[in-house]
Amino acid sequence: MREGEIWWVEAGYTDRNRRKARPVVVVKVLERDAFYYLPLTSQKINSLKEGEILLTHEDMESGTIKTSKVLVFKGCICNRKYLLKKIGKLKRASFDKVVRELIFYHTKNYVKIFHTSSPFTPGKTRINYAGRVYNEKEIQNLVDSALDFWLTAGRFDREFCAKFSQYLNVKHVLTCNSGSSANLLAVSALTSHKLREFKLNPGDEIITVAAGFPTTVAPIIQNNLVPVFVDIELGTYNINTDLLEGAISPRNKAIFLAHTLGIPFNLDRVLEIAEKYNLWVIEDNCDALGAEYTLKREYKLINGKVVSGRRFTGTFGHIGTSSFYPAHHITMGEGGAVYTDDTRLYRILLSFRDWGRDCWCEPGKDNTCGKRFSQKLGDLPEGYDHKYIYSHLGYNLKITDMQAAVGVAQLEKLAGFVETRRRNWQKLYEGLKELEEFFILPRYPENAHPSPFGFVLTIRDGAPFTRKEIVSYLEEKGIQTRMIFAGNITRQPAMVDGGYEYRVVGELKNTNKVMMDTFWVGVYPGLTDVMVDYMIEQIICFCQKF
Repeated sequence: MREGEIWWVEAGYTDRNRRKARPVVVVKVLERDAFYYLPLTSQKINSLKEGEILLTHEDMESGTIKTSKVLVFKGCICNRKYLLKKIGKLKRASFDKVVRELIFYHTKNYVKIFHTSSPFTPGKTRINYAGRVYNEKEIQNLVDSALDFWLTAGRFDREFCAKFSQYLNVKHVLTCNSGSSANLLAVSALTSHKLREFKLNPGDEIITVAAGFPTTVAPIIQNNLVPVFVDIELGTYNINTDLLEGAISPRNKAIFLAHTLGIPFNLDRVLEIAEKYNLWVIEDNCDALGAEYTLKREYKLINGKVVSGRRFTGTFGHIGTSSFYPAHHITMGEGGAVYTDDTRLYRILLSFRDWGRDCWCEPGKDNTCGKRFSQKLGDLPEGYDHKYIYSHLGYNLKITDMQAAVGVAQLEKLAGFVETRRRNWQKLYEGLKELEEFFILPRYPENAHPSPFGFVLTIRDGAPFTRKEIVSYLEEKGIQTRMIFAGNITRQPAMVDGGYEYRVVGELKNTNKVMMDTFWVGVYPGLTDVMVDYMIEQIICFCQKF
């Protein structure tokens, strides 16, 4: 008996009350005479359920199935050999599908046993600010990818990029190994000689904010450019666009801003300034995936970019970036993406991600351009292999297909994740409105539809307690808290002691206020209503002491 053969079972093991012979697929296991009997049943093709496989005549290597059958994994058993009558044998590819589904069947059962969360116990169960939310689908995809053993980007990466592109309604999506790398690629791309007179040169300035995550600032400095720090608004924690035009100098070439904690910045004003001064725009969308904004008018930007109407954040500027770290809206464990509607920028981003090569062939493919051995580039000999011609000095920042496999499953949940974040944010807002004498509550522009990453509270001047006191209290009660990242990055040791060049516009008064008095708690989809109610209760309980 060999793997993949189909037999009639003479024993009625599937239904003891009916001794009718039924066809099964035989899957050998470690013991010599032990097999999985996977029953085949007649079923309409349009009624297939998850975990069922349709087998037809075309799936057979030898023998025949008179009518199409559906392989059912529910109730599959392991038993020793009975009297069997051979029908035929499945083709290798069809048998591969059968064995994978058998593995998935056991994977689902494993997940139910070992990946089920314990019930929430107030004061004992820790409420994290963020975390992974997943089920058996992510692990099944991960196993599916592992069985391929295609360790670099492959079929799952292509599927993820296509589906993510469709979700964002953007032409090009390119995955990379982190959101930080996505930011590095975005800035590096604008230094490309292929952009000619629009390229960024060493010493050129990029406008950003100091109250943010360091990996928005790091790629500016890493590319020998100069960050220009503008103060923020309290409440939105995004750039104060009233100060934006005053930050412009002859060296300014770009604006690079994050949508802080999922609240869109004032895109109308930012795009107006970018249009007026011919500036590139990069959106760090790592904390805001799923947020939307409606523009008041159409904007025509550098390099022919035109934007109007309602769009997802990350797609208004020339390049958007996302992170898929476990804390973010969807996760691959590690991972990120850059996206753009500009095909030339996409090719440049791809080059920087893939060692700087000029070739854009996918891994394992050759001669996509049809000119692999017929080009003359640089000072290389004519016909030098295009796969080894480098138009930039780049990196290797690709993801693995196993990461992308998790991302494909997460994308299916994204819309639900975003709605849960919004609901949790609104519940916190309504529950804490009575504490406005102590806190500045978060807000967002009227034409924005946020995808919150957290719920931010800033302690008002003159409040009877400090941030340290309330944060310590909440942490003792099992509620995890976070700062707004670097606070004021110009005060961080890396900037104080690093000797990097930068320019500050004004006093950064609100940035310093955030550094001293702001914190946030989570709204991620893993939080239940009971957990959110507990957070509200504990914040109110603390404030009632004063």
